[in-house]
Amino acid sequence: MAASNEHAFADYLRDSRTARAKADAAAFTLRQLARRVGIEPSYLSKIERGTQPPPGEGVIRRLAAELGEDPDVLLALAGKVSADLQAIIRARPQLFAQLLRELKKMPDHAVLRVAREVRDGKW
Repeated sequence: MAASNEHAFADYLRDSRTARAKADAAAFTLRQLARRVGIEPSYLSKIERGTQPPPGEGVIRRLAAELGEDPDVLLALAGKVSADLQAIIRARPQLFAQLLRELKKMPDHAVLRVAREVRDGKW
């Protein structure tokens, strides 16, 4: 992964934690967050400083839950794709590659419309 991606994840994670610390300083210290997520505070510090690559999916999901963040956003910032999405793509790789390449060309509102139609069973 490129260093800039690692730093994007690190910066976002640190900014999210410090923003929550403004409302609840005791609960969102680096030490307290690390304890709740099940990692060492020194490891979390290295992740937030970008000196350690982003952790695995499980840790990212726990961080997202504690911080009230979307886990898919944190995973994307870390340069990762969730295991469930990987399984979906592996089931029909050509089809999903084509779909994603087409969606890439579309504006956000059009992608959201497609997602709503699929979700609502209009296909």
